[in-house]
Amino acid sequence: MGIFSNILEKLGMGSPKVVPQPPAAAPAPAATVAAPPAAPPAAAPAPVASITMVDVMALMEKKAAANPQKLNWRTSIVDLLKLLDLDSSLAARKELAKELYCPDELMGDSAQMNMWLHKNVLAHIAANGGNIPKELLD
Repeated sequence: MGIFSNILEKLGMGSPKVVPQPPAAAPAPAATVAAPPAAPPAAAPAPVASITMVDVMALMEKKAAANPQKLNWRTSIVDLLKLLDLDSSLAARKELAKELYCPDELMGDSAQMNMWLHKNVLAHIAANGGNIPKELLD
């Protein structure tokens, strides 16, 4: 189980329903050979189970109010992880960044990686049914 799954569990959201995907690779060059005739259309994919919304904002605000430290989880990935009682070390954040496919050029600069990571963790929480306000996702 990855760190992102641990985040969702701490938020009471269970396992990820929307799993982080690696960036799409560039399309292969077109072949010069004529393509075979098109196959008949495939059946529609099975519907995805609906995602239950979780009031992440209320949960995080409640945790922040009860915490003796003044943690700014709205802007800091370190504070977000601390508030969820998860490892916030650089090594753990790098592991989470790899899990969410952080671009390699950001991995060497912890400040840049942290900003990317915070935004993407919130976006993935939202994709999995968390109510994250738009201003935190931009």
